[in-house]
Amino acid sequence: MRDAPPTDALPSLSSSLDDVTEVRRLCEAFREVYARLRDEIGRVIVGQDEIVEDVLVSLFAGGHVLLEGVPGLGKTLLVRTLASTLQLPFRRIQFTPDLMPADIVGTNIVVEDGAGGRVMTFRPGPIFCSILLADEINRATPKSQSALLEAMQECSVTVGSTTHTLDRPFLVLATQNPIEQEGTYTLPEAQLDRFLLKLTVPYTTRSELAEVLKRTTAKVDQTVRGLLDRERILAAQRLVRRIVAAPHVQDYAVRLVLATHHDGELATRMVKRYVSCGASPRGAQALILTAKVRAMIDGRYAIAYRDLRKSALPALRHRIIRNFEAEAEGVTTDDIIESIVTEVPTDMDA
Repeated sequence: MRDAPPTDALPSLSSSLDDVTEVRRLCEAFREVYARLRDEIGRVIVGQDEIVEDVLVSLFAGGHVLLEGVPGLGKTLLVRTLASTLQLPFRRIQFTPDLMPADIVGTNIVVEDGAGGRVMTFRPGPIFCSILLADEINRATPKSQSALLEAMQECSVTVGSTTHTLDRPFLVLATQNPIEQEGTYTLPEAQLDRFLLKLTVPYTTRSELAEVLKRTTAKVDQTVRGLLDRERILAAQRLVRRIVAAPHVQDYAVRLVLATHHDGELATRMVKRYVSCGASPRGAQALILTAKVRAMIDGRYAIAYRDLRKSALPALRHRIIRNFEAEAEGVTTDDIIESIVTEVPTDMDA
């Protein structure tokens, strides 16, 4: 990684947020930071513009990301490249069937003290970092997967009777292979619900594949700079929460989530027929938070309906459980969400 830029190379995102003019200035500074970060990642990652944008949206929204796709599409490379642009501690855990929870969170060990006695000391695991790559997370058993639950929700780890707090920001970027592949375990619903977004990584196009070959089979500099430190990231996350969500726009997000409940009054026809379990309140939180980041990227200080529509697929696709009829007929969660977005009216459509 190249040397980090001087401290004044990027605008500050920390200031008082009481004045409207100051908020606008900070939002403009955020857009500059985002653009620089996006360009730096583009030095390594070819194409995948929506995937890169959604990963950055999750970073600034303060949520975790699940990347799903067949091997070789650059999921791990994307995470490593993002980590290289952030001046934060980074760790990688390769999930395998023999991985144990203690290999993730750490364990208590017996050591000798200065007086010749023995005491129990906690040895932290690789989860004690800021950016955690959980590589091929669905190749580990559910027992090992569950070791991430407390950390992802509460930003802490409990070993024995002691709870250890993780430093913020704490971001889990997990990759997984499609569940149809051999040697994979289905992630439990509680685990899935803790991911802010689930992103489906597509195949590269013809032109993108040609550029990949050019960059990886020739002498091309693909090093990236560390651009953002902890304070700037935390300041950006605080700024995101000051973006306005008007009551009527927030109500649209609420109705989108309630429409996923097959036994609710807002359920659509497809939901009533094909869904066995809908999205939790975390789905509504994901919609609003990611919409706020998208509004800032677009130069706005309040979220719009289009921000919620754009966030609907990645925020809800892993929070909807299909029934047997949907699986038999090949109806995907994306099909169901697209029907919800089409059928649930905004206040302007009503």
